[in-house]
Amino acid sequence: MISDQFAKRLFFSKPGKDSNAKSLLKSISWRIVGIMDKIVISFIITGQLVMAVSIGSVEVVTKILLYYVHERVWENATKEKINEPATELVRS
Repeated sequence: MISDQFAKRLFFSKPGKDSNAKSLLKSISWRIVGIMDKIVISFIITGQLVMAVSIGSVEVVTKILLYYVHERVWENATKEKINEPATELVRS
């Protein structure tokens, strides 16, 4: 019950508002897909599983951080534009 309420609050925030936690979870889930892709491509190129996993591991950490920052900047930039008051042109 408590976890259900937490999940609802986390994933179903107010319309037009995105939470920090939701952005972080989206970042992590997307990077799981990305790391699998990176490991497979690295393995095909190098032929070494240990090297491929090493490349994928470093890449996933940097990409999570970059995506999270990008998500928050994007959210703040779009929020400001939506909340700006409309200006009307008045003819004299």
